[in-house]
Amino acid sequence: MKRYKIFSIAFIALMAITACVKDLDVLPPDPNIETSATLYDNPEAWKMVLAKCYAGLAVSGQQGPAGKPDISDIDEGFSTYLRQFWCASELPTDEAVISWNDAGLKDYHNQNWSSTNPFITAMYNRIYYQLSLLNEYIRAINDKIGGLPTALQEEVTLYRAEARFLRAFSYWHALDMFGSIPFVTENDPVGAFMPEQISRADLFAYIESELLDIEDDLAEPGANEYGRIDRAAAWTLLAKLYLNAEVYIGSDMYTESITYCKNVIGSTYSIDPVYANLFKADNQNSNEIIFPVEFDGNNTRSWGGMTFIIHAAVGGKMSAAAFGIDGGWGGTRTTSALVNKFADPSGATDKRAMFFTDGQTLEIADLSTFTDGYAITKFSNMTSAGTAGSNATYVDTDFPVFRLADVYLMFAEAVLRGGTGGSIADAVGYVNELRERAYGNVSGNIAEADLDLDFIIDERARELYWEGHRRTDLVRYGLLTSASYLWPWKGGVAAGMATDSKYNLLPIPASDLGANPTLTPTPGYGN
Repeated sequence: MKRYKIFSIAFIALMAITACVKDLDVLPPDPNIETSATLYDNPEAWKMVLAKCYAGLAVSGQQGPAGKPDISDIDEGFSTYLRQFWCASELPTDEAVISWNDAGLKDYHNQNWSSTNPFITAMYNRIYYQLSLLNEYIRAINDKIGGLPTALQEEVTLYRAEARFLRAFSYWHALDMFGSIPFVTENDPVGAFMPEQISRADLFAYIESELLDIEDDLAEPGANEYGRIDRAAAWTLLAKLYLNAEVYIGSDMYTESITYCKNVIGSTYSIDPVYANLFKADNQNSNEIIFPVEFDGNNTRSWGGMTFIIHAAVGGKMSAAAFGIDGGWGGTRTTSALVNKFADPSGATDKRAMFFTDGQTLEIADLSTFTDGYAITKFSNMTSAGTAGSNATYVDTDFPVFRLADVYLMFAEAVLRGGTGGSIADAVGYVNELRERAYGNVSGNIAEADLDLDFIIDERARELYWEGHRRTDLVRYGLLTSASYLWPWKGGVAAGMATDSKYNLLPIPASDLGANPTLTPTPGYGN
């Protein structure tokens, strides 16, 4: 059985938080139409809307899997936040390619996208839809919290902290992927106006300040309902923000990253003894996952999210039933660059090497052919007990946004980069804890002399592939676009080639530049 999930609390349509109603300060004439003016008369509504805020990362509309999309101009299945995030984070890297020929999709691994790319536009729009939702919810809480009963005020204070985390999380994605972007909070007017562009440094400072400010209002680590934010999630995001500070603001903050990694490591989370169980249909039982995006085959249905990640990875000679699904879509595989990071890609020694090779070639001659390139078997709709999830079409597997293993590796990298407050000995200990899980013994352990930054970037690939970290990691290491690291089909050629450094960022979409003439295009992308 799945543990209780917040997405199942209720699935409400987010009615009428429109400018015309709010600006005119009137109630709708039809009493059956619910707006923000009346919705919160029901005390349960505060948690219902919070559920929608979380669900914004997983589903693409109000009805699922299709019928009432949140954003237009793209197929509703394509448009989910997680699906777009996964594509933007994995397809430009050595970890993933896709066979489908949807217009603009292969621009990702070719690294030749433009400001009119429909998938980049969808990612951008999804971020801003989520931000709008969260701003309205935070605004409503700020407006009404003083009139609520004391007990409900305490609950709603927690909800507001979680919403502010989710907003900081989406702004972090915008910071990481787009750089300098339009900036809106609950303090801005509702309705049509031209949001001002914020610099990357100022957005970094805002995200940092939000996370620090909400820390005391969040639940203690492990004390919240499954799937909801706690302090360890905020600490993990701070650690990530600080680890990438040189990219974002031109100054290193590795010591600060170590501080927050240590907070997480010292909390209630622990390494799961079985690596594969982190990616199965009952992975909500893992104490390693700090922050998941939740999915449930009966209550959280979408053609995106984990339904996409699992179905798209199955094709060729692979058995869909072995993954607990009713059919594979034959889309995503990996490149030989990832496979070759494992000394033994069979998985016999390092169990993290989860590749399907029967009928698959190691090298990719044709990106459009699913059998070109090894397939990935990491994610599955089967449980740890070997039974299928509750639904063979829409999966139960949650996506691990943050997990403790990532924090271990961030700690090690920050120490190697000169941060204080942690030791090389501790870093090696954390790395070896992960490798002992992977190997089942100490045969894969490393010594202090083996631990360097080259090892860490490869170990992050071995541990975290297909979990949405790779693009950020390669940018931090100066490897995404440079000639110093090539992989198959980087730059659109089979052998790989260097690309323009402008592709370290995604462009603000041309549609938004046209709608808001105060915006400056992302450097390198013109007008």
